[in-house]
Amino acid sequence: MPKPPSRTNKATSAASTDSTSAANSVNEDISQQVDPGSATITISAVEVPELTEEEQRDRLHLERRVERAFFEAGKALTELRDRRLYRSTHKTFEEYCRDRFAHSRQQSNYLIAAAGVYENLTTIGCQNVENQNLTTNGTQILPTSERQVRSMTKLEPQEQQEVWLRAVELAGGKVPTGRIVKDVVQRIMERTKVPNTYQIGEVCQILAKDNPELRGKGGCWAIVSAVNEFSCTVRMWDGEYTVGLQHLKSFNYLPQECQQMQLISDRLSRVYSSALEETVKSLLQSLGKLNRPYLTAVEDKLLGLIEREYGLID
Repeated sequence: MPKPPSRTNKATSAASTDSTSAANSVNEDISQQVDPGSATITISAVEVPELTEEEQRDRLHLERRVERAFFEAGKALTELRDRRLYRSTHKTFEEYCRDRFAHSRQQSNYLIAAAGVYENLTTIGCQNVENQNLTTNGTQILPTSERQVRSMTKLEPQEQQEVWLRAVELAGGKVPTGRIVKDVVQRIMERTKVPNTYQIGEVCQILAKDNPELRGKGGCWAIVSAVNEFSCTVRMWDGEYTVGLQHLKSFNYLPQECQQMQLISDRLSRVYSSALEETVKSLLQSLGKLNRPYLTAVEDKLLGLIEREYGLID
């Protein structure tokens, strides 16, 4: 008579079946999971409302005002200076700009010079573009900041136009950065073999670092009297020197300020001689280190006393 199935075998078989079923269930769950690397995130589209024609006109008008801000500032500063509208509260334009706008003299000069470049560029048909939102004057691409044209201020008007058109081209038909403009200016200088951009009558500061021949002259101002290939002959309070371009830094004075400094230079040169007393020499040297294009009332009186003492004026 056959034996009935073992109770132990049945239990084992049942346990094995349950284990297999559970494993299959786990494998099925895993197989149904999505790989995080290939997961797709669905985002509902956001509707961007179109601007009305009036809003588009307003936007373009406001953008142009922002872009022309530095030009308007430069033009306003020019008129304030030329008409001396600061004279009721300040003795000098420099003091007025510092107190009223927190501008250094150089900062104001940069804006005034940049406005001149901007005005010059409006006389040419700058590169046309399809998207007029990139422009500042109809179909013209014009500068939007002073720094973009700073390296162009010493160039002739025709050269400024050439530089700007080339810079716009390199920028892909957009407003170029100051770096792009500066690179184009450098290329034109190399092409025309005119690495020295200083001009006769320009006022510069002497940088005496690493040049023992200029010892004691660091910080002094000098007026360019001759422009050489890689140096300038400059006139200082005690004579003329030939100085390499790496030892010069322009004060970026305006033409009127350069003329004022030329008058001061002429007065100092007439007075100076090696036979002067040390006190007088020290005073002349201090005037030769001014970082402004004028003498104060006291400085002018002291220089006048010396001039009278040595018979240079009545």
